[in-house]
Amino acid sequence: MFRTLLVEDNTSFRNTLHDMLHEQFPQVEVTEAGDGKSALDSITEHRPDMVFMDIHLPDENGLELACRIKTFDPSIVVIILTSHDMPEYRQAAFRNGASCYMCKKSIEPEDIIALIQGTMSYGIWY
Repeated sequence: MFRTLLVEDNTSFRNTLHDMLHEQFPQVEVTEAGDGKSALDSITEHRPDMVFMDIHLPDENGLELACRIKTFDPSIVVIILTSHDMPEYRQAAFRNGASCYMCKKSIEPEDIIALIQGTMSYGIWY
């Protein structure tokens, strides 16, 4: 089973993303975390294949958390999904092991769907 983890402190956005993923991919297991500690606990327990993560979390920097996730399991695909479309954040995300950096303001649901389909279909693990 393909597993995803949504790490987002904005409950409304997290619920919207969760509902979209569940509707488009009913076979995918979707778990959620609202902060860094919960994210790390969920990664240990559920071993997701893909993590969608915000940069600004209540107790952790998502960019640093990406590095910790990739150190724990390099096969986890980390997607930074943030409101901050800044070159320095983008560069830091890739330096810390993120596979993709997406801006919430310009992302379309189809972009997320295509990303998941591509990863599931082709077994693209970074």
